[in-house]
Formats: sequence, structure tokens, C-alpha cells
Amino acid sequence: MPTLDDILEQIGEFDFFQKQALFFLCLLSVTFTPIYVGIFFLGFTPEHHCRSPGMAELSQRCGWSLEEQLNHTVPEWGGHEASFSSRCRRYEVDWNTTDISCTDPLGSLVANRSTVPLGPCRDGWVYDSPGTSLVTEFNLVCEDSWKLDLFQSCVNAGFFIGSMSIGYVADRFGRKLCLLVTVFLNSASGVLMAFAPSYTWTVIFRLIQGLVSKGGWLTGYVLIAEFVGSNYRRAACIIYQAAFSLGLIILTALAYALPHWRWLQLTVTLPNFFFLLYYWCLPESPRWLIAQKQNEKAMEVIKHIAKGNKKKLPLSFQNLNSEDEDGEKPKPSFLDLVRTPQIRKHTFILMYSWFTSSVLYQGLIMHMGIAAGNMYLDFLYSALVEFPAAIILMLTLDRIGRRYPWAAANVMAGGACLVTALVPDTLYWLKMTAACLGRMGITMCYEIICLVNPELYPTFLRNLGVLVCSSMCDLGGIITPFLVYRLAELWHELPLVIFAVIGLIDGGLVLLLPEMKGKTLPETIEDAENLHR
Repeated sequence: MPTLDDILEQIGEFDFFQKQALFFLCLLSVTFTPIYVGIFFLGFTPEHHCRSPGMAELSQRCGWSLEEQLNHTVPEWGGHEASFSSRCRRYEVDWNTTDISCTDPLGSLVANRSTVPLGPCRDGWVYDSPGTSLVTEFNLVCEDSWKLDLFQSCVNAGFFIGSMSIGYVADRFGRKLCLLVTVFLNSASGVLMAFAPSYTWTVIFRLIQGLVSKGGWLTGYVLIAEFVGSNYRRAACIIYQAAFSLGLIILTALAYALPHWRWLQLTVTLPNFFFLLYYWCLPESPRWLIAQKQNEKAMEVIKHIAKGNKKKLPLSFQNLNSEDEDGEKPKPSFLDLVRTPQIRKHTFILMYSWFTSSVLYQGLIMHMGIAAGNMYLDFLYSALVEFPAAIILMLTLDRIGRRYPWAAANVMAGGACLVTALVPDTLYWLKMTAACLGRMGITMCYEIICLVNPELYPTFLRNLGVLVCSSMCDLGGIITPFLVYRLAELWHELPLVIFAVIGLIDGGLVLLLPEMKGKTLPETIEDAENLHR
């Protein structure tokens, strides 16, 4: 009896239908970017200082420039880096006093400048920003700065929980239904967040987006992997990943054009509603239907693909009925991920690899600080470095395979982190070059694991396997800020040394996985167990 891959060879492994489906799903990939990294713009923290009653009037009377006003009235202003006192404390003096000197205002109020008492910002803050962000609207600074961390932690917590639940839904009830439900919930919660009246409601709606958005993105990833033939899975999956990188550039342009966070949030969310049209544009995965013993529906989808590709299905391939069609349908279970020895090994290695990719990817962004001083250029450079990584993979994965480029990318990322840590600051160009190579290496790791993860699990377990393993990516996203900022207090380069160790270990572990170049996707537990043979 022919397999689906045999049938795809007859009706087209990557013809018009698959290319059209890939285009539709790439649009979905682009719109996931603002949720994954949108905090960079939505939560931007501009320079700020306490608002003091009477200060503006005094500055106008004295004819001060903005810099003179800050030097005279803000504690510890004028250093190279803003201090806690300059941002979060103000002089406890009455700036409305009529006999204040314009040349030495503090000296005319107190005898000794060093004894001027400091107090909290009771009247809010003044922000040096032409736009708005979550920080400026809800005053998430000073004693409340932790609330911005909580906002992003809720997104990652949503990713983590959604990875478990959405994966089960997709394997139990189908890829298409899961995709449509997550698109609707993501769109609705995104719009509600744009109109949220308070910080609390903003966090709640962002949490809902986290619960469904990553699950929907990975479901789209699995769907395109199951539509195309084995010879084109690599190209399709890399293009899907590159669409995410394209989303980084689009997000940068939108954030530059829309400096107000509510308008930006609404703009990046509204296009998601168009994805509900996928109900008519995309069929269910034929691989999932076959795994669920729904062979008649699977044959309808296969004929639809053949029609889209303008191919005719040979008569010998038009019967998918099997003897056990009426038998029990396999149902995904978390235990299936660890029950058998090979799948158990795959699961643990993939979980560690997802964790590694997340920690190094986000950690290098935090630690490198490309083009410091201009957040738009900083973000743009971080996006552009991902495209060479995709090109390298397009040229190597079909010729060499998955394992060796994956191991090499991990070694490159880990080695680059070590070089960046050990090179002195006087050789700044070398440190930046090494940091960029590290970012490129870990981007390659991210793209390879997204390709390999669905290849190592049988059809009925594939979506659950991908989402459970990738949940370690979200755990890595939660702890990375602590690894970077806390360890840097001990030694500024210590986080990079930790990243190097983590990456080099992963480079060895991935060599223990089976090579999937040119192999058909496993349909059963037995197929997955025999991948090493």
C-alpha cells in the first residue's frame, strides 16, 4: 500500500498548492514576531526624572535650557549613566518660592547642598520620549519597574502552558481546527490589549496571547511540514522561519512610524483576523487524517492537492483503505514522549536544545547591545544577521544533512561566546564580530531544531512532541534575564562563559540524534524507534 510520500511524488511534492499554502502560513509567521519580541518597543523605557511642582515655571522665568534645568533641579544629573537618584528621587524643596536664584537655585534654598533631603516621585515622572510605551503610560519605573518584567514573564508563561495544551488539541482534534481557534483568540485578545484600561488588564490580555500565539505558530510549522514531500521539508521550514525574521524588519519599520504603543499594538494585531479566511484556503493535514484512520477524508485532501497542482492521481494510488481502518485510532499522550527508549532520548535532547537556543538567542541580544543609543538600528541589525544564517542552511542541509551543521552551529555559537568573553575591550571590533558570529550560529540552531523536531515524532504525536519540547524554550526565556544581569554583577563576561558551556554541550548531544536527510516522516511509534537504522 503506498504511503503519503509515494502519493506526493505523483501529484507534486512542492508545486502550486504547497507553495500557496506556504505563502499563507508565512504570513502567520510574520505576525508572530510582535508577540515574541514586541516588548522591545511596547515596553521601551526612555530617560526619565521626577516631576516636581513649580519646576517648569522656574525654568521659564530663568530662561534655562532643558539641560540647565536638569542640572539644577535633578539629583546627580550629568553623569555618563543615569543613576537611581536621578531617575527615582527628587529634591524635597519648594520650587515655587519666589526668591530662588537662577544661577544657584539649591544654594538659595539651603545652606549646604549635600544636606538637601531626597524623596520619592510623588507627582509622577517626566519622560524624554516623543511617543508612549507601557512604561510611560503606567509608570513602570523605579519601585514599579518589576511590573515590566512581570508583563514579559506572563507572555513566556503563556507560551509554556500553551505549548502543552495547544499541542494536545492539534494532535487530538486536528491541525486546522487548532490553527483557527488560536488565530481567533490571539486576534481578539490583541485588540482588547490595545484598549486595555489598566496595567492589570494589559497583562491579562497579553497572557492570553501568549497561551495561544506560539501554539498557533508551531501548528502552522507542523502543517506545512506535513503538506510537502520529504525532499522539500527543509526548504519549506527554513522559509517559514525566514518569514519570522522578515517580521522583525517589518516590526522595526512599524515601531518607527508608530511611536505610540496602543496604535502599534492595534496595527500588528488587526491583520490576524484575515487568517480566519484560512478555513476556506487550507485543508486539514492529510498525514493527520491518515493517522486518525480517516482515510476517505485524507483522499479528498489528496485529490484537492492534486487538483491544485494540476496533476492527476494515478488509479493505483486512489485507495487508502487499510485493514485496520476501523481499528482504534492512536491518541497522543504525554507518556508516549518518554515510554520507548529512542523517542525518550530524542525528547530529552530536543528539550535541552530548545533551552540552549532560547538562552543563547535572547542572552546574546541582551548582552551585545548592537548600535547602542538607537533602539531601531539595534533591533534592525539583530534582524539582518538572521538572513545569512538561513542562506547557509539552504545550501548545506540537503548536501550534508541535519546533524553536522547543527553541531557546527552550536560549536560556533559557544566558541564565539567564549571569544567575546576573553577578548579585551580594547579590541572592540573583534568582540563585536565574535558576538555577531555567535548570534548567527544560534539562529542557525533555532532554525535547524524547528526542522528536526517534527521529523523525529510519529504523525499522531508530532504536534505534541514539538510543543512540549519547545516549552523548554519558554523556560529559557524566563530565566535568561537573571543569567545575564545577575551573573554580570559578579563578572561582566560571566554570562558569556555560561552560554559557551551550554552551547558546546548541545553541540555534542545533537550528534546522538538520527540523521533525517531524505527520510520519510515516521507514521507510527515503531517507525520513530527505527530511525537510527
